[in-house]
Amino acid sequence: MFRGTAARAVFDEMFNRVPPPSHVTYDADTVAGVPGWWCRPTGANSEQAVLYLHGGAYVMGSAKAFRHFVGHVAARAKALAYIPDYRLGPEHPFPAAVEDAQAVYRGLVARGVRRIAIAGDSAGGGLGLVLLSAATTEANRTGSNRPVGMAAFSPWTDLVPTDRRWDERAAADPIFVRDQLDDFARLYLGGHASSDPSASPLYGNMEGLPPIRVHVGEDEALLHDSCRYVAKAVAAGVDARLDVWQGMLHVFPANVGRLAAAEAALDASGLFLAERLRVREVHGNSAYSTRGMDVS
Repeated sequence: MFRGTAARAVFDEMFNRVPPPSHVTYDADTVAGVPGWWCRPTGANSEQAVLYLHGGAYVMGSAKAFRHFVGHVAARAKALAYIPDYRLGPEHPFPAAVEDAQAVYRGLVARGVRRIAIAGDSAGGGLGLVLLSAATTEANRTGSNRPVGMAAFSPWTDLVPTDRRWDERAAADPIFVRDQLDDFARLYLGGHASSDPSASPLYGNMEGLPPIRVHVGEDEALLHDSCRYVAKAVAAGVDARLDVWQGMLHVFPANVGRLAAAEAALDASGLFLAERLRVREVHGNSAYSTRGMDVS
């Protein structure tokens, strides 16, 4: 179980163990003042990119530790991916992470990236959904580049410490307990309201958002964060889809090379990102898909 800033080294080491994909190179860079790492699949087009926001409950995680995992996303999307080292709490509380994510998005646009998809896991998935809304609103107002879509793994969409239906998943999820995530939220928010849509995207206006794909494990405490977000997005007319994977835990795609479900979820996400990053627009009905369970 992870607890506060003391768990940073252990958390990074866990992601450092993800095996690297073939034909992807990595290099450090700084975009709009935010350091990070590029994942560069062979033959990727510089005008298309994935902006990937790493997990770690807004307190842990680093671009370098996540580079091999994100490399698998980039390889399947056949696109460049940039992982920013957005500022973490409690040293840099809300809205530092949001400000960094927005700055990097604008920085990629300024570098000539014409089509940008957003992706992320856990807290990074929640931050990505916040950015998706903010960048879409800004694009509608200014005519700048609109994000083309979002792929999320086990996103943390609700930092409010209520209505999480914890008891249904407490026995199955060895990673999170109720007070643990509440502690992380407190460290990140620094006293700010947890219901602010820029902290908890579940409470934001979702109308007009580009397509969203979410993959989540059946046996994780954050299952209902994904279920409620996608249900609200579908109700708002968004092309949103939720895949619930039977028997899987939090951010299970990080087990690439060990779990068939991880490979399949990455394949599906990579295909979606590749489709969204190309000129050809993808249209389809919003839908739920489950892998052997009822999410109602």
